[in-house]
Amino acid sequence: MAANHVTLIGNLVDDPELRFTPSGVAMAKIRFAVNRRYQDRNGEWQEDTSFFGGTLWRDAAENCAESLSKGTRVIVTGRLEQRSWETPEGEKRSVVEVSVDEIGPSLRWATATVTRSPRAGDGFGGGSAPTMAAAPVARDDYGPDEAPF
Repeated sequence: MAANHVTLIGNLVDDPELRFTPSGVAMAKIRFAVNRRYQDRNGEWQEDTSFFGGTLWRDAAENCAESLSKGTRVIVTGRLEQRSWETPEGEKRSVVEVSVDEIGPSLRWATATVTRSPRAGDGFGGGSAPTMAAAPVARDDYGPDEAPF
């Protein structure tokens, strides 16, 4: 069975571009650069940069546009999709883009604060709003076999 799933880590080269379809569905376009640093056979450090574009839809698009900005190091997962077209001059063009399933900030060299967005459904087509779990309560009465974390 063939699989088409990628995980890429890079930096946004532009702010996410949020747009809406005529029917009101949110869509965000992102562009990001993935750098690779390596030593060549002569021991010299080399760097390769690959640029990728991607698309997010609905809540993910709005959350991305609100939360991420140019320069943010991100982790992107999704599927590769090839798109082809013909220019007005008759030249054939194609591009490979990422259809983004998930995106988030990389925490390797940064911190992030997560705020849950309210949802209209349960994410699986249901209509009821999810209930929020109670926050954990700090305690200081640990037993002899319990670790305090």
